[in-house]
Amino acid sequence: MTAKRIVLSSDHAAIDLRQAIAKHILAQGYEVLDIGPVTTESTHYPLHGQAAAQKVVAGEADLGIILCGTGQGIMMAANKVPGIRCGVCSEPFSARMIREHNNAQILSIGARVVGESLAMEIVDAFLGAEFEGGRHATRVDMIEG
Repeated sequence: MTAKRIVLSSDHAAIDLRQAIAKHILAQGYEVLDIGPVTTESTHYPLHGQAAAQKVVAGEADLGIILCGTGQGIMMAANKVPGIRCGVCSEPFSARMIREHNNAQILSIGARVVGESLAMEIVDAFLGAEFEGGRHATRVDMIEG
């Protein structure tokens, strides 16, 4: 594996799972850029989704993993950043497919939807996959407009 820098962000509902994911991927040799938050004080998921997406677009991170209660809201916020493709996944197959077929740069997970063990399987599937290109590149280009 070529070392990759992964940006992590969440809202207050997903701090514990985000920190567990950070530890998990650090152990695998990834560089982690954890942009918080660090307290469980209520915060706004759109700010955290957009901040992570901006780090990826700026080249400060290769990929991102973002989390909120369901994974849906933070994913929507990340996808508002031009050039970002982010998908919410609750199982490993979709996490692999969003990389292989959609060239997604960011994975979103719902901390209130999946447990820690399943979350690690989802993360591993996402980080272990590579974009296949070919006919999928044509479709990704269509998404980009």
